[in-house]
Amino acid sequence: MVRKRFHTLPEICEILNITMSQARALVKKGELPAIQVGGRGQWRVEISKLEEYIEQAYERTQQQAAKEAEDQKTKTSA
Repeated sequence: MVRKRFHTLPEICEILNITMSQARALVKKGELPAIQVGGRGQWRVEISKLEEYIEQAYERTQQQAAKEAEDQKTKTSA
């Protein structure tokens, strides 16, 4: 049995619950690495790259939450 290696952009949209425009923007900005395949240049995202993107998003969220908590602590101390 062959393991699936790539997701299509519509699959990415479903997984991340985002629009096609948002998915294309992530790819075009280089935030979500992807390749173009075939004569029509269809985008494919390697499953491992999607997992890395999600992990990085968790890290960014955690850092932002910690910063906001620190900012709130500073405001109440002043």
